[in-house]
Amino acid sequence: MKWLEIIELRSVSRNQELLESQLQRLVNKVDNEANEQAIKAYSRVMRDTDFSLHLYHDSELIEFGGSLLGLRITSSLKEFGLVNHTIWIEMLNT
Repeated sequence: MKWLEIIELRSVSRNQELLESQLQRLVNKVDNEANEQAIKAYSRVMRDTDFSLHLYHDSELIEFGGSLLGLRITSSLKEFGLVNHTIWIEMLNT
């Protein structure tokens, strides 16, 4: 089953370039280490303080509270601002 974790960050950081580079390093690290996961980072158009990380999963086990990786990322981003972490399940064609 395919499922998705979305981790949204509304940053209060004054140094957006540093935050963006840290998020990019995080994405690169996860991409290099993850087997059944993929990660993408997005920044919001017209609002340079908003970021969204999407962790894509393809596994039978859906972790309704979030994956260990997602929970670790969420925890580490809280120092930068408000964080929202949600789990989404792909809708199947019937």
